[in-house]
Amino acid sequence: MLRALAVDDERPSLEELLYLLNADPRIGSAEGAGDATEALRRINRALESGPDGPDAIDVVFLDIQMPGLDGLDLARLLTGFARPPLVVFVTAHEDFAVQAFDLKAVDYVLKPVRRERLAEAVRRAAAQRGATPPGPAPRIPVHEPDPDHIAVELGGVTRFVAVDDITHVEAQGDYARLHTDRGSHLVRIPLSTLEERWRSRGFVRIHRRHLVALRHIGELRLDAGTVSVLIGSEELQVSRRHARELRDLLMRRTTG
Repeated sequence: MLRALAVDDERPSLEELLYLLNADPRIGSAEGAGDATEALRRINRALESGPDGPDAIDVVFLDIQMPGLDGLDLARLLTGFARPPLVVFVTAHEDFAVQAFDLKAVDYVLKPVRRERLAEAVRRAAAQRGATPPGPAPRIPVHEPDPDHIAVELGGVTRFVAVDDITHVEAQGDYARLHTDRGSHLVRIPLSTLEERWRSRGFVRIHRRHLVALRHIGELRLDAGTVSVLIGSEELQVSRRHARELRDLLMRRTTG
């Protein structure tokens, strides 16, 4: 069973997180800290105690934006320890996901925290620690994926974005950013997975960082040996290895 430390400077958020953690059968104990400095003192005590000691901590559920030392700062400090606890970020801001996963975070949970989403983060932490729950894990409804939509989370709310509305996709670490005419959304799916899933829907890889929908390409530009595409007002570079395939696909699409 996991021993957890929750860190948040907002007392109501901390109490809600502790309540949800203590309700999960995979959590053996959960305690709180009101800021990163207090958390660091508690983690130092845990490391001195050793992995099997009475003060040990397996996973830290960590807010990002806090006064003084913030969550990312604390996570960076933990990477310098020989046996640091796992880190799950719990935050109201989606903009720090790339930095979080660069720091080897187990998961990135957006506030307000939903019970089933936190349960998934606990499951990932338990899998990394090799922990086995004493009983069945909380049941999460499983639905067949909708091929025409993709689920995205924003502030604890799940929205369903139509695949046909997605103009292009940008790789951001373990995440992918979906771009539409109305904005962008971050999902924890590798770009290679989306490439395979949406190939039949007219998406094509043009760069190691970009996947584009052919139907949304407004222009194909050639300039001094470089190739780029225009999607709306945004110009994206096409790598040499993908340029010929892209031209062939566009030609076939326009000639029917």
